Amino acid sequence: MDKLKSVLSGEEARRDDRNVLQTMNEASTLGWGTRLKGFVACFVVGAACTVLGVCALFIPKIGLTLFIVFYTFGNICALCSTMFLMGPLKQLKRMCDKTRALATTIMLTCLVLTLCAAFWWKNFGLALLFCILQVLSFSWYSLSYIPCVREAIMKMVAVCIK
Repeated sequence: MDKLKSVLSGEEARRDDRNVLQTMNEASTLGWGTRLKGFVACFVVGAACTVLGVCALFIPKIGLTLFIVFYTFGNICALCSTMFLMGPLKQLKRMCDKTRALATTIMLTCLVLTLCAAFWWKNFGLALLFCILQVLSFSWYSLSYIPCVREAIMKMVAVCIK
C-alpha cells in the first residue's frame, strides 16, 4: 500500500532522480557518537596497520611485501576514517575541491601504483618510491585542511632554495 501511495504521489519519481552519492549520503544517518566511534576505530586500524607495516620490514624475504600491503591499507583506512566525521558525500566533494584535487589525484594514484609495483610488476624499489610518494602526497593533502599552512611551507622552501 505504501508503495502505491509513493507512486501516485510522485515520490517514487523523485527517488529515481537521485544519484548514487545522494542515496549513499542519505543512508549515512549516524549519530554524532557513532560517527566519532567509527572515526576513532578506522583511524586506529589505519595507524596499527602502518605500525605493523614498519615492523614487518624486518622480516626476511616477505618483509617488504608485508610493509607495502600494511602501509597502503593503513593509509586507506586513515583516509576513510574522515568519512565518518563529515559523511561520504561531503568528504568526496572536499577531496575534489580545486585546492586539493591535485593532491588527491597524486595520493590515490600513488596508492594504486604502490600495489601495482609490488604485486604486478614485482619491482620493490619502485614500490618503495611510491610508498615515499604516498607519505608526501598524503601529508600535502592533509595540510590542505589547515588554512595557510601549505602557502607558508611553499614560502619557506623558496627561502631555503635561495
